[in-house]
Amino acid sequence: MRSAQEKPLRVGVFGLLGSGNSGNDGSLEAVLDHLRAAHPEAVVDSMCGGPEVVATRYGIHTTRLNWYRGEYRTASRVGAMAGKALGKLVDVVRTAAWVRRHDAVIVPGTGVLETTLPLRPWGFPYSLFLLCATGRLFGTKVALVSVGAGPIGNRPTRFLTRWSTRLAAYRSYRDTHSRDAMRAMGVDTSRDGIYADLVFALPAPVPNEAAGMSGPVCVGVMDFHGNNDERDRAEEIHRRYLEGTTRFVRALAEDGRPVRLLTGDELDRPVAAAIADAVGSPLVTVAEAASLADLMKETACADAVVATRYHNLVCALKAGTPTLALSYSAKSDALMADMGLGEFCHPAREADADRLLERFRELERRSPELRRTLTERNLAVARRVERQFADMAAVLFGTGTSARQETR
Repeated sequence: MRSAQEKPLRVGVFGLLGSGNSGNDGSLEAVLDHLRAAHPEAVVDSMCGGPEVVATRYGIHTTRLNWYRGEYRTASRVGAMAGKALGKLVDVVRTAAWVRRHDAVIVPGTGVLETTLPLRPWGFPYSLFLLCATGRLFGTKVALVSVGAGPIGNRPTRFLTRWSTRLAAYRSYRDTHSRDAMRAMGVDTSRDGIYADLVFALPAPVPNEAAGMSGPVCVGVMDFHGNNDERDRAEEIHRRYLEGTTRFVRALAEDGRPVRLLTGDELDRPVAAAIADAVGSPLVTVAEAASLADLMKETACADAVVATRYHNLVCALKAGTPTLALSYSAKSDALMADMGLGEFCHPAREADADRLLERFRELERRSPELRRTLTERNLAVARRVERQFADMAAVLFGTGTSARQETR
């Protein structure tokens, strides 16, 4: 531990945080809660995608992730393309200057090493590479903590991701699939641990128990267009997903079931609105959930949850609510299997309403059994997350006892 005369720890948190994705922000919140409890003397700030949101919501100093403010908008004009190109050069200097001010930088969870959604190599993969490269250059320890990873087909993205991972001082993953994906890309993962998603470290929601009243069915929707390698048929994938999900919600409403549509990103809101309009029933409403805590409360009050976006699933499972996954990647399948609900996965690319209804009815029939299973699994996951933070602290700050190579 540092003496009172020494300078306090300076810890940075890095990522697409405050940009409208509740799962990313939930991972940030989990890390901030840990740092404030275990290292109250630390000075914490963030380099992030939504600096105004993060500063206001979490009360820390922030720096914008990219110099060019239109980084994640499609550039079709010469001026915009020039701005993006210049921004890549400016960001080298900005990232290096930010990194060297810190003792350690944490990348908190999320799927930073995967391309399950459309992604350009010179977007966040480039930013992550700059972070890890300058961290190695200046001796600042960079930690990729309980991150998600997956196979990457695009060569530039794969190159940047592989070297980012190699240059990090500490790595851990939220599931076995993620570690295996990095090993397949040539990264030595022999000392990398497997734990759980950081959102499981957040406080569990307390459901509102209204005696004699049945809860709604929560349906988490997503602006889903396939993965990075499916851009050529993205619209077809989205159409099939939207049609199947709409038919499923309509069938629930016709059975007299109240339905709450959930989102996990600002991009999902038009999808939820389109489904509600298409069904046209007062039983179908859109939840105004502004944070991951709000989403957890919604799922805690539900009879059952059917969700697509990964962190909607995490919220429902954390709340102990029987959940069916409209799965779009191996990470969702791995999460559901880990929580004892592996048989309740349905592919998002084949959102067949009839099959979905069949699996949903089986989910509800077994609800008491599944709630008991989730209670047991949540206790085990909470212990893994605690060990994750002890492991990270041992490497970054030289405190505690390392629990490296944690397995399930």
